[in-house]
Amino acid sequence: MKTDGIYVDTVGAYIPEQWVSVEQAVEEGLYDEYSVQYGTGLTAAYIAGDLPALDMAVAAARHAFRRSDADIDDLDFHVHCTAVQHGPEGFYPPGYVLRELGAVGVASTDVRQHSNGLLAGIEIAVGQLSGAARAETALVTAAENFTSPLIDRWTGFGTGFTASDGGAAVLLSAHSGFAALRALNSGTAPELEQWHRGAESLLPFRDEERKASGTMELLSYFNQHVMPLDKCMEIMRDFELDIVHRSLVDAELNASDLRWVIAANSDSRMIDQMKMQPLGLPMSRSTWDFGKEYGHMGACDMAVSLNHLMLDGLVEPGDHVLMTTSASGWVSTSAVLTILDIPDWAREETAPRPAR
Repeated sequence: MKTDGIYVDTVGAYIPEQWVSVEQAVEEGLYDEYSVQYGTGLTAAYIAGDLPALDMAVAAARHAFRRSDADIDDLDFHVHCTAVQHGPEGFYPPGYVLRELGAVGVASTDVRQHSNGLLAGIEIAVGQLSGAARAETALVTAAENFTSPLIDRWTGFGTGFTASDGGAAVLLSAHSGFAALRALNSGTAPELEQWHRGAESLLPFRDEERKASGTMELLSYFNQHVMPLDKCMEIMRDFELDIVHRSLVDAELNASDLRWVIAANSDSRMIDQMKMQPLGLPMSRSTWDFGKEYGHMGACDMAVSLNHLMLDGLVEPGDHVLMTTSASGWVSTSAVLTILDIPDWAREETAPRPAR
């Protein structure tokens, strides 16, 4: 869909101070040497320890509001995005974020689309900003803390990811911002739904203890019993490329017009083969070169990478940026931004990096 009159006012990010390099993880037996030499190319994971994911989302939201002329009282709508559970069963995460921010009477919703969550949340917010709700300011937050006995941040999500902790926020406006949202499109490829379910029951935890996530086991089952891996990758590539092309057409741009492509911080080969090569673009136009330093922060990657582009002076007015993600389901969203201005905060702050 074409999105006229929707702007990115500010972004915010919270990156924990503690980090572990992949070399250290190998020494501690958490990661294997083969993955370092021939695997993802990711170099580290940030660790939040006992800091709840939602508190990082609140910190990122406050960061975004400090950069904005808008106040909390101006907020009309809020979306929070999760990949893993952010509290007890039945708990409503957006309510916690809004209470901590001191926002009263703000409509909200909870989106659980894993790595695709932030862009899915922006799509929902666009409806509020451009539709009958007539909202003027919308906040989208995301955060993850993968420190859990149910998750192995180094191998639990497969060979293409190291899971990092962090928080992110995007503040959208119907009036002005440093970037214009030109287009956004989403889709679902339900033929791949079982890929992340395997043979698991739809009635979990009835007669057994809750067990750790085993993504590779689920994927392997699907590829062995339902659909081979090469067919899965072909469907996924064509499906996601179609969504990207729809957004480019709606934005009246060609792939060659893009200055940057922001994809999830994952295996460099996956980004190149599934994102960049189909667009006819080199990896130098992707954000992977610095994204590898962060690791995969679930839905946060989009805002964290955009924040990095702004703080490192890697964009200028007129640049076009594609943001593209996907997640189990199989769902995918792509958005196109055009940079309009370099705000003062982008000139004054510096992007966080692991100490070497």
